[in-house]
Amino acid sequence: MPGIKEVADRAGLSVATVSRALGGKANVSPKSRERARRAAQELGFVPSYHAASLASGRNYNIGLVVPYVQRWYFASVLEGVSETLLDAGYDLTLYNVGEQTERRNSVLNDFLLRKRLDAVIAVALVLSEAEIMQLLAVRRPLVAIGGALPGAASIRIDDARLARLVTEHLIRLGHTRIAHMTGDTELNRDFKLPGIRLSGYQAAMAAAGLPVHPDWQVAADFTIQGAYRAAKRLLGTASERPTAVFAASDEMAVGTILAARDFGLQVPRDISVVGLDGHELGEAFGLTTIDQNPRGQGKLAATTALELLDTAWNSDADAAPIPAPDYEYPTDFVIRTSTAIPPTKP
Repeated sequence: MPGIKEVADRAGLSVATVSRALGGKANVSPKSRERARRAAQELGFVPSYHAASLASGRNYNIGLVVPYVQRWYFASVLEGVSETLLDAGYDLTLYNVGEQTERRNSVLNDFLLRKRLDAVIAVALVLSEAEIMQLLAVRRPLVAIGGALPGAASIRIDDARLARLVTEHLIRLGHTRIAHMTGDTELNRDFKLPGIRLSGYQAAMAAAGLPVHPDWQVAADFTIQGAYRAAKRLLGTASERPTAVFAASDEMAVGTILAARDFGLQVPRDISVVGLDGHELGEAFGLTTIDQNPRGQGKLAATTALELLDTAWNSDADAAPIPAPDYEYPTDFVIRTSTAIPPTKP
């Protein structure tokens, strides 16, 4: 059975470089990584991750904690995280905690204390101060997607600013009767995303001196089906029908467009609709939106976790902790055909 020295000789590299390359370490050039991989394949060498774990103290396993896995946003983040960790030679353990607080507690209190995970990526979850301190105490990097957590690295977008931006887009087109579809109470529990986007909408309306009619603010569950039902109520019962709708997610914007069609309304001739996400359905529906690229956020979060992990393992145990980075992820404002000037009153 060939060993790592034979692989190093075949690749023309040092044993240390081959070990780093096959172990998924970041500080190896792509050329050297490929030479090590090819030599190992030619010799039939399979690295022992158990041995590597014992030698390094790592498990080569990073946990991803999400509240839902079937939703588009979280599935897209998962794709980005999974792809990046796979390329780096790491396993991914997915924890779909849903509404069960005890499930999240078991991840943070049980799996981490038993050292099954090297790092944690938490998506759209707010952790308590005690939970964060526990992660930092056992020197396990923590990366948050969707909002800032004290002491943790974070990948986020400025939801309030972006919500204001899309509302201002409608105002510049000449709309004054602008409705907003927000998230229901359940979705406001952690990073309060629906409430933050609602505040951006309200700020834009207030700055323009425009009224917000009570009938123009409706809630749904961030799904197409839920938004379809909510939009039917909005468009069918409002005392004065809005000329534009800002939906707090692209899926809810799609549901709004489908409901408008049921009333014989044409988008954007009779009503304009905007979203905020970057869902792939947006192109098919001609949806004006802000693309936040959750897959890219997942890739950046995984890369950040790996970098923090290398720093943690290579630093002195008594050294001061490295300041955690805080990234505001870049977004794109995509203007399509779902928005236009408001209809002329007869």
